[in-house]
Amino acid sequence: MNKDVVRYNVQLYIYDLSRGMARSLSPIMLGKQLDGIWHTAIVAYGDEFFYGGEGISSCPPGGTMLGPPDTVVELGETEVSEDIFMEYLSSLGESTYRGDMYRLFEHNCNTFTNEVAQFLTGSPIPSYITDLPSEVLSTPFGQILRPILDSIHIAPPGGNVINGGRNV
Repeated sequence: MNKDVVRYNVQLYIYDLSRGMARSLSPIMLGKQLDGIWHTAIVAYGDEFFYGGEGISSCPPGGTMLGPPDTVVELGETEVSEDIFMEYLSSLGESTYRGDMYRLFEHNCNTFTNEVAQFLTGSPIPSYITDLPSEVLSTPFGQILRPILDSIHIAPPGGNVINGGRNV
């Protein structure tokens, strides 16, 4: 093992946007139990990075209006330097993760954190998070709500847009 290699801790911050309501209302509305409506962010290099309708943003950990996360998952460590990571995010913000590319069900904060987690650590985020859209859409009520929900762009206030605003 090379002692000169610097490693950085990588965490997944998980927020329940429903504040617990999904757990109680989902059986009635969807006919299946959902434990939350998940928003996720990657925490590395002393900042929290997330994706929403404004593009890729960052803030101090727990610094959005969502407050502290409901759950923190240790994803591991990375040897990717902060400079390389910021170049990577800038590239994503100009292409794949521009604000106007946001889609609640197909291309969202969880898609972003899953991709970034794999870039940094080689491992994905938990599947219960990435599978949530297909679980909702597999229900009749989810299909009824889809046109309304497709128009929603989630962008937690409190972050600084890194790149890729709503280039429309």
